[in-house]
Amino acid sequence: MQALQSHSSNALLKRACARTATLPVVAARTNRRLSTVARAAADAAGVNPFAAAAPGLAPSPASTPAPAAPSNDQGDGWTTHTWKWRGYTISYKTAGCGEPILLVHGFGLSSFHYRHQLRTLGQKYKVYAIDLLGFGGSSKPIIQYSMELWRDLLVDFMAEFMGGKPAVLVGNSIGALACLMTNVAAPEGAVRGTVLLNSAGAMNNKGVIGDWRIVAVYPLLLLIDFLLSIPAVSAALFKNLARKENISQILKDGVYRDPSKVDARLVDEILAPSQDPGAREVFVSVITGPPGPKPWQLMPQLKGPLLVLWGDKDTLTPADGPVGKYLKDLPGKRPDTSFVMLEDVGHCLHDDRPELVHSHLLPWLEAVMAGRPTCAQVGTSTTSTSSTSSAPVLIGEDDVVGLASASVSGSEAEVELAPTGAEKEAPASQ
Repeated sequence: MQALQSHSSNALLKRACARTATLPVVAARTNRRLSTVARAAADAAGVNPFAAAAPGLAPSPASTPAPAAPSNDQGDGWTTHTWKWRGYTISYKTAGCGEPILLVHGFGLSSFHYRHQLRTLGQKYKVYAIDLLGFGGSSKPIIQYSMELWRDLLVDFMAEFMGGKPAVLVGNSIGALACLMTNVAAPEGAVRGTVLLNSAGAMNNKGVIGDWRIVAVYPLLLLIDFLLSIPAVSAALFKNLARKENISQILKDGVYRDPSKVDARLVDEILAPSQDPGAREVFVSVITGPPGPKPWQLMPQLKGPLLVLWGDKDTLTPADGPVGKYLKDLPGKRPDTSFVMLEDVGHCLHDDRPELVHSHLLPWLEAVMAGRPTCAQVGTSTTSTSSTSSAPVLIGEDDVVGLASASVSGSEAEVELAPTGAEKEAPASQ
């Protein structure tokens, strides 16, 4: 990513941070020499730069407020819910009805990043978009974060909400790696297929040691881990990054190819969770924590068909990096695997060029879901059944939105909401 163009007194710090979130070595008082080294490293390495803010940038609530469950999200076409997992609040969005699809966001983002997919895929399928623990509207406990933690969350979420139906997993960046891990860990028959959108090779840069750009700066990455462990350093970084103008510029300078897609609401959705207590600690834990497994270590156990979509202009997980090269060659080695390189698309391809992503994703989903009822068909079936039975029709709480969008009212039958996972807590330990 190109360095930020800024006329503020913190220009060097922002330029270093613009290329990668793992290069926050220069706090406000760090000397000029270390700033120069960090900036050079930023030209060689790349990780998703979205970060959380330091306490004090804006007033922080005394505790993380749980979103209303469900909420209509101002007519966005989805509803927002909460679920208790291991004592923590997990926020998620749903749309549509029918066969389940689970969308998993990347580092520093949230379920909102799938705004286009919630609307489009929800026309035919039951779509879930989750806020991983530590991000979005979910709790941000001060714990050690890991890919394995998010894998366990996703496996439990599927068991709780999919009703025994096999789901399609869709993930971007570290969300894609989490989907691979979930596929492998889930019970047989729980996953119908997996979609990777510019997959990360690890939770942080230290795991991508096969890339010469990372190898060249690896000692510096270890130094960064040490500096981030100093609260004053990480707090100074957050204070500079967690501003609307900085977030917008970072997104436009390499993460997105189409700057018009970086709208005010996207920036707000990234900025708001960064004000929550614990957000800075989450960021530090992810950057300095264990990188997790590599995609090629998981692939022999992967179940079902695989679709890989990759933006050719991605500067964070470049197509010529070890992960991009491996996945590009995979169709010749693994059955039911497709790789599509999308032209003039960056890291967040599903939000940058949703229509292009959908042109490949929708036909693939139709093939994978062949023979299964779509949302409209589920609604028709429900109407037909309700008209011939005096018993109440039990549908999922979230399916009401999907049925309404398909112009299905439930006829004259009594409609009751079946209990969902949002109304009960998962076990305290798994």
